[in-house]
Amino acid sequence: MTKIIRIGTRESQLAVWQATLVQQLLAKNNQPAELVFIKSEGDIDLQTPLYEIGVQGIFTRSLDIALINNKIDIAVHSMKDVPTQLPKGIVQSAVLPRASYKDIFVYKGELSSIEDELGYDAGKWATHDSRFITHHSPFTIATSSIRRMAQWLNRYPNHSIENLRGNVNTRLRKVQENNWQGAIFAAAGLERINLRPEKSIELDWMLPAPAQGAIMIVCRDGDEVCLQACDLLNDAATATCAKIERDFLRTLLGGCSTPISALAEIKDDQIYFRGNILSADGKEKVSIDKWITHAEANEAGSVLANKILLNGGEKIALAIRNAK
Repeated sequence: MTKIIRIGTRESQLAVWQATLVQQLLAKNNQPAELVFIKSEGDIDLQTPLYEIGVQGIFTRSLDIALINNKIDIAVHSMKDVPTQLPKGIVQSAVLPRASYKDIFVYKGELSSIEDELGYDAGKWATHDSRFITHHSPFTIATSSIRRMAQWLNRYPNHSIENLRGNVNTRLRKVQENNWQGAIFAAAGLERINLRPEKSIELDWMLPAPAQGAIMIVCRDGDEVCLQACDLLNDAATATCAKIERDFLRTLLGGCSTPISALAEIKDDQIYFRGNILSADGKEKVSIDKWITHAEANEAGSVLANKILLNGGEKIALAIRNAK
């Protein structure tokens, strides 16, 4: 009799969508599976900013515990939420093809006033590294991500940032209920569950979190049934790019609640990497961009992170560590 794989998932709409996708993909390979719902700490505490909680894997730890205790067989995660160091006994079994890696700005009011404030015109942004010192009425945006906050303040130093927690449905509702000009979301999360508002623009200048837009499946080490079933779902290109980005993050600091961004893209049989580290207030920034070969991919993330540390990133990294 074929084993029914128990898929652990959080209860949010997006998490269930991702777990159901894996269930459907397994079914195409004649592998039955069922969903098992697990509540996470990140779902329970909706008030404290993520960067103040200081806990790696806040959205994954409950599923990790269920996996280790044999209550589920696999867990499905937004890969950007997964700590760079997996718990002992848990292994990555697949990475699904990446959706959009971009962040988007969901705004209120008229697009013309937003364009004027943000330097965005007819779908195009002003020069990538320009800073915009605007002198209009107070402009307030919301996010719980220290990475998004730091990049936004680096570009718009006179803007104000408010905390925004909750699942995507809750956050979208809060945008409408509060006196903000808008909020930042991951495009993939909203698009996967058909919730991307019409009033939204892509932040092409903002680098994403490492592995943003990718979905990771994990299982217990040594569970050959799950390892083999999930391996059929693995997208090698996405897995390679995500590994580079996560190695970059791990070498710099290792935590997901840090102002570190990374993006690796396969282009013309090479890999183009961009990464940065910023101070939390956005005033300091060190960036790197480089073409790398596939032969260099396995070590590229840590090599590039060490280069950024030598180029001024170490000072920022130490300040972040000392602030925790």
